Amino acid sequence: MKSIKIMLAGVLAVPIMALGLSFAGVVAQPVLAVDFNTGVAGGASSAQGTGQPSDLFGNGGIFQKITNIALYLIGAISVLMLIYGGIRYTISGGDSKNVTAAKNTILYAIVGIIVAILAFAIVNFVITSLTPVA
Repeated sequence: MKSIKIMLAGVLAVPIMALGLSFAGVVAQPVLAVDFNTGVAGGASSAQGTGQPSDLFGNGGIFQKITNIALYLIGAISVLMLIYGGIRYTISGGDSKNVTAAKNTILYAIVGIIVAILAFAIVNFVITSLTPVA
């Protein structure tokens, strides 16, 4: 019985909140003129709010900058791990367990570098392929 009351309160809370938001003027007013022949670029520019950057995905856009910084950090960490694995390999002293651990560190660091380079190339290729030439 208690769960039914909770569900009923939840179901009733949604319309009450929506009604309150519409009275407060928070809900956006509908657009009166709609042009369906603008394509994807027109839809994106129609959905753009005030104060938002105009170029999110293009060359030099925010998305590309964020992914490039993240991939740069991944590559830098991989290079540091490669150096760390080399140092571990050097000071292992012939212990087979330490040598194996160092080789695995080096292997995973090389895989990380390759993944970072390929991800960088794929992201930049997709972004330049999908953005229209101005």
